[in-house]
Amino acid sequence: MDWDEPTKKPATVTVGDDLSTLGVAELSERIEALNGEVERVEAEMAKKKAQASAADELFGG
Repeated sequence: MDWDEPTKKPATVTVGDDLSTLGVAELSERIEALNGEVERVEAEMAKKKAQASAADELFGG
């Protein structure tokens, strides 16, 4: 990547935004960004559940 190449900014999605002004491509990008966020949240939940399970086993909870 060259220093003078434009970089794509990460999509910013706010839940509840007005969707009527967006085109099909923009809506597809929005779905992609939201799916990525769902995956990120699910991974964090799995990590926290594993930590809680390990703590329960260690402390007999």
